[in-house]
Amino acid sequence: MRWKTNWPQLLRLGLLGVSAVQAVNLSTSAQNLFDESMVIQDAIYDPAAAYLRYFYFPLAAGPHETRSSVWYAAGLLQRDRGEDRNEAVRILQNVIGGQEKNVSVQWYGDYTKYPEQPTVGTPAYPPVIYNSWDPNWRGFIGTALIVIYEEFGDRLPSTVQELILDSLYNNTVGDTYRVGGVDGDNLYPAYSNAWLMRTVVGSWTGRKFGNANMTAAGDSDARAFLKLFDRNGTLSEFNGPTYAGVSLYALTIAAKYLGATNATIGQQAHRVIETIWGYESQLWNANLRNFAGPWDRSYGYDMNKYVAIMSLWVWSLVDKEHVFPNATSPIWTMAHADDFEIAPLVAVLSEFHQTLVPAAARARLQEFAGDEQRTYTGHAYAPPADLEPRNITTWLSRNLTIGTASFNQSVVGGFSEDSTSFSPAVVQWLRPDASIGYFNLYPEETALVADVGPYALNLTYPLCNASSTFTFVLASNPLGAKRDIAGLEDVDGLRIKVVGGTVDPVPEISFCGLLGGTCEVIHNFEFWNVTFSMPESSTAVPSVQLQFAF
Repeated sequence: MRWKTNWPQLLRLGLLGVSAVQAVNLSTSAQNLFDESMVIQDAIYDPAAAYLRYFYFPLAAGPHETRSSVWYAAGLLQRDRGEDRNEAVRILQNVIGGQEKNVSVQWYGDYTKYPEQPTVGTPAYPPVIYNSWDPNWRGFIGTALIVIYEEFGDRLPSTVQELILDSLYNNTVGDTYRVGGVDGDNLYPAYSNAWLMRTVVGSWTGRKFGNANMTAAGDSDARAFLKLFDRNGTLSEFNGPTYAGVSLYALTIAAKYLGATNATIGQQAHRVIETIWGYESQLWNANLRNFAGPWDRSYGYDMNKYVAIMSLWVWSLVDKEHVFPNATSPIWTMAHADDFEIAPLVAVLSEFHQTLVPAAARARLQEFAGDEQRTYTGHAYAPPADLEPRNITTWLSRNLTIGTASFNQSVVGGFSEDSTSFSPAVVQWLRPDASIGYFNLYPEETALVADVGPYALNLTYPLCNASSTFTFVLASNPLGAKRDIAGLEDVDGLRIKVVGGTVDPVPEISFCGLLGGTCEVIHNFEFWNVTFSMPESSTAVPSVQLQFAF
């Protein structure tokens, strides 16, 4: 445990030098992103507590929140008007003051999820990973503290600079307790965003303190990530609208603050970022304002209706009109709006980040030509869930995209074992009212073979039998179109037809709504459940062949 440090000695050694810096000069698009996010956070900030109020779904009566408060502190220091600097100091003192100090517990060096919560590990509040405590809070808060220290350290009292460094030291030690498959933790190199945050925090902190063990651990983690990334040139956590954005965030911190060091992740982050934008921009449909599927992890089915961190990066690069054009309601009314709270950090990093985005990728973020069609093919591999690499094929046109992943896995629901976020087959289209329709496979099996072509999608469950079903999440029709969907002919804006396969071509259709229906909404998205079953007593391998037309 390290809670007291000989700061005068370190200052003499030059290990804590914080150069005087100005607030980051933001582009117009990044400034707009920053300002809009800060308006929301100013409104939910509680100056009496020096925390943001709890803004997760479901909203809570009274509690505050820890992680987003640190993100807000970065925004306050960037803006630096009135009492901003003092409020940022209070937030940092509060959050770091609540950091776990017991070295014998699994969550050592972690931060509370909300400050009012009972003490984790007591009889009334047992330790439940990703619930009562979240090991990824070390990564999210630790990386934010690095940005604050690097960009705004000169705006903080020396005591708070010291507090940040001590916190990062204990954060780094605590994160070494994480081992994939042990004590319920799933931190493997394939957990891209969380692994990268640990890599960056450990690498930065080890070099700041001259700690050889931390430095070696950070470099080892970097090599493990790069070995997996370079196998296919893709993140194992492939094309996640939220978590690809977190991976880019961590890599940008590495490139900016470790790029001039001998840190492995610092030396390699630049080319990894370029590679990620190379394939992500191919999957971006600027007309639909969505990354085409498949998605390893998503918190919704249409990025026009929920906040994804990749949307914030696109906003910072090419402006809001290319992400949320003609928005008629505030961002905070969208699903998963709490992720908008990270926007100040995205904005602050974006001026450096944009120098790493290839010109061709940036152009694809702005426009999808009217007659253009393109097909992306690639692979992704996320052990131990993947028994072999997934084969990715996505066909894109201006008004329709079809994306799939063929896979053979040890669990249902992908690496995260979550069928509500793993979307291995995704169809999206532009509807007559300019809204987006979607028709996504809900994964229920461990293996899928998918074939994609223009206006066509073929799916097979190679290991299954007549008991298997193909279940799709279908968007509700927009206002003005049919309210009830009794058959595929009732779908607005796209003709969906079963043209082959071994399933009964007439699906069973039910509704999953906010206030009723036969099943629950997913990530606050209502939908129609479309299920194709096999004929009774069939011995055929389950398959369905679909065609789409306007």
